[in-house]
Amino acid sequence: MADNEGYIAKPSADCCLKGSIHKGEPRGLFETVHGVETYISSPQGKSNGNTLLYFPDVWGFFSNGFLIMDGFADAGYLVLGLDYFRGDPVWKHRKDRNDRSNPDFDYEAWKKKHIAFADATVPGWVEAVKSRFGKPQTKYACVGYCFGAPYVCNELAGKTCAAGAFAHPAFLKEHHFRQLNKPLFLSCSEIDHTFDAEARREALTILQEEKKAYNFQLFSGVEHGFALRGNMDDPYERYVKEESLRSIAQWFDFWLSQ
Repeated sequence: MADNEGYIAKPSADCCLKGSIHKGEPRGLFETVHGVETYISSPQGKSNGNTLLYFPDVWGFFSNGFLIMDGFADAGYLVLGLDYFRGDPVWKHRKDRNDRSNPDFDYEAWKKKHIAFADATVPGWVEAVKSRFGKPQTKYACVGYCFGAPYVCNELAGKTCAAGAFAHPAFLKEHHFRQLNKPLFLSCSEIDHTFDAEARREALTILQEEKKAYNFQLFSGVEHGFALRGNMDDPYERYVKEESLRSIAQWFDFWLSQ
């Protein structure tokens, strides 16, 4: 059941601070869009002509996220992600869930500050992306990780995006699922304190009651953050990260071709 604040997928917590940095050289460019630093990754091969909006987790702009965006670009999408943390990601304050070296860091206040900015900024940023990078025939999809999940659901309640996806979500309430007008892909981990088994059942019940278009993917044996911050030295963790991205890209390919 939803918690006493109405959250089905609970707010980001200490589980969101765990992770590994992945090897690789991001290839995208940085531009300012709607006053916000934006990472832009273009297809290196054949472009499908579509654009993907990327909403980061609490780690914000860091190499893993850039590499994921590059991965979606490799699937043919022009990918744009915004830094709604404005250079203040959580890893600048805590290196992991056990780090208390900065006793003055107030995680709850940090979340409230950045949620307020993101809530106010994302709609205008999306419109700026469409105006600056879109064409009349451009189709849009959106993907979010953890903190970014609500912005996926908000976009899927509107008219811009034809499909969306999130992985290991946070900050989701009942209305986020009931308001959906477009197909949603849920990429989830068996072990997740923000979106546990009971929360997942509640979300799926809503989606089924409302007859929403969705696909639910669940990986056993991995934790919150698996799609973005897993240990790439572990073959299984590497597989689930790559399979999540591949499945989401195929979801977009199908719905944007309709």
